[in-house]
Amino acid sequence: MHDARIPSEVRDALADDYAQVEAMLEKLDQGHLHIAVFGRVSVGKSSILNALLGQSRFTTSPLHGETKRPDMAAWQNYEAGGVYFIDTPGINEVDGEAREKMAHEVATRVDLVLFVVDGDLTDTELQALRTLATYKRPILLVLNKIDRYTSKDKTTLIDSLTQRSAGLIDPKNIVCAAAQPSAKTVIRVDENNQESETTRQLPIDVVLLKERLWDVLESEGKTLSALNASLFADDLSALVTQRVMVARKSIAEKIVRTYCVSKGVAVAFNPIPVADLFAAIIIDAAMIVHLSKVYGLPLSRKEAQTLVVAISAQMLALVGTVWAVNIISSALKVGSAGVSTVVTAGAQGAIAYYSTYVVGQVAERYLAQGKAWGEGGAKRVVREILDNIDRDSVLAQAKGDILAHIKTPVK
Repeated sequence: MHDARIPSEVRDALADDYAQVEAMLEKLDQGHLHIAVFGRVSVGKSSILNALLGQSRFTTSPLHGETKRPDMAAWQNYEAGGVYFIDTPGINEVDGEAREKMAHEVATRVDLVLFVVDGDLTDTELQALRTLATYKRPILLVLNKIDRYTSKDKTTLIDSLTQRSAGLIDPKNIVCAAAQPSAKTVIRVDENNQESETTRQLPIDVVLLKERLWDVLESEGKTLSALNASLFADDLSALVTQRVMVARKSIAEKIVRTYCVSKGVAVAFNPIPVADLFAAIIIDAAMIVHLSKVYGLPLSRKEAQTLVVAISAQMLALVGTVWAVNIISSALKVGSAGVSTVVTAGAQGAIAYYSTYVVGQVAERYLAQGKAWGEGGAKRVVREILDNIDRDSVLAQAKGDILAHIKTPVK
């Protein structure tokens, strides 16, 4: 968290992630395990957890989307203790994108997932299951509300769930449950053939789910939390790397533009003759030295000058004289109205600005790739940069920046 090599803005952005790492390390030290429940709205996620807990800890309601945010409770029934259940919002709720994202963020930090369904897998559920499988946590697929199905329908559903979740769920991790069974109507006929109707509440049935959970926890519980911590650390490391690169690129862009403007203004005031091209190399080399420090791969001034010469040579080899003529022509078109000396100075400054911009873009790519050109060498990188740059826009920007600095009005 206090690594000086990581830009301060990146450290600030990842403060919450680092806090979660600390919480995860504490969880690992105490031997705690976290189990999250996922599923569509109204499949009985909260009811499943309440049935396992043996108490109404999580809110259940016939209203759509009762669970608004992740909630946690300890499973006191488990012999070893330290097991916590986490309820999450439904994956198909209204405004579900944000809530689904929240649920998936929970999944990256838990040790085991209960994916609850109340029938065959829908396309939405299957897609969510595939996404959850990428987190590499054990998943139990729970067919809830089994009391609503006949024995034949139950067998058909299990077969379908097994087939559709193949490669995602171990068949032995598909279990049935009736967390909140419906009341059954019972019709009795007495000795006088008189019928009477009563209702009978079926008992909660999560025996198979509880047994499978215990089996998984007893066989893998000691390694699940450590594995999860390792996976999360890997994810965080990748995230840090990504954000560091974004931060470095942002800083690099500012550095390149600063040198572009400085060189452009200098040339506009005092055009650099061909004999003094070495002075231009020195300016570009100074920019590359600055960029190399941003990427933590410092180059000496001599190394930077060699890199400038190599990039410039590739630029000339690719586009040569035709390129130079087109650049000059385009530069002169930018703000061509006005006093000729201003136009000429601005055009020459814009050319200098553009050349430094290209050198900066190529050097930044080279440094971002760890001081390597990659397949195809410098020629391929220079070609890609030149092909992707909007030359006219850069020249227009150059002319505007230069004129703004020398404060010469354009008539």
